[in-house]
Order: sequence, then C-alpha cells, then structure tokens
Amino acid sequence: MRQVDFSPLYRSTVGFDRLFSMLDQLATSDASGQTYPPYNIERTGDNAYRITIAVAGFSDADLAIEARENTLTVKGEKKAEAREGVEMLYRGIASRAFERRFQLADHVEVRGASLENGLLHVDLVREIPEEKRTRQIPIGRAEGAEKRIEATVN
Repeated sequence: MRQVDFSPLYRSTVGFDRLFSMLDQLATSDASGQTYPPYNIERTGDNAYRITIAVAGFSDADLAIEARENTLTVKGEKKAEAREGVEMLYRGIASRAFERRFQLADHVEVRGASLENGLLHVDLVREIPEEKRTRQIPIGRAEGAEKRIEATVN
C-alpha cells in the first residue's frame, strides 16, 4: 500500500488546522522537500499563531517578509562580506539565500515580526469579519398568534 505524506502541506499552512489534522491522520511517511531554513508553527491562542524560522547569521536588513492575498513569503539573502586580510579556509556556516512560502487561511493577518537570537518570529491572528461570524437569530411569534397548549385527559 502506498502512503502519502501530507506533512509538507500541513507545515506550510496556518489556520487550516482541522483539515490538515484529518489529512495527516490518513497518511503519514517521511517527506523529502525543502528543509532550509527550519521553522515551527505554533498556536498561541484561539485565533493566534506564531511562525518561528531559524535564520542564524541573518540580520533584519537581510530579511524580507511579504503578505499578499493568502500567502506569506519570507525571503533571506545574506550579503557577502569581503574582509581585507582574511582568507576563508572553510565555510561551514550556511548563508545561502532562501525563500519560504506559507499558505494562510482566509482572514489570517500578519500582526508583526521580530528577530531575536537568530530566530525570526512572525505573529499571525485570525480575525473573522462581523458579517461572516455565526449569529443567533431570535424566533418571534406571528402577530395575533396566542400561546396555547392543548391536552386531553382520559
């Protein structure tokens, strides 16, 4: 039996929790896909999320965050440092450019971003407009209708 791994979809979406939880339960296996830079997606409240991306070595000037329609894009491009009198013998610290996209659910908006200790935190919140929220409809009586309960006793 062939198994399909939906975890790459689950990991790059925010706000589709129930749908992707069901898909994740249906099929799981190891995925091979884009792995740089590593990131976490956390639920920080009922309608709040945080994406944390490991961007060690990147400054805020090297990073760009763009939200367009339902896609959040994080780009990083490290400018090459040319230091005089220094010859690089081995480069083991990754400084490659990256672009990571996250698919956002409807009404999920970016609230802010911060860079701390090599971790980029992007805070998101889902705000459903008032006209889209569930509302209770009161049930009224028709004019002239009276309350009656009929019963028969034997």
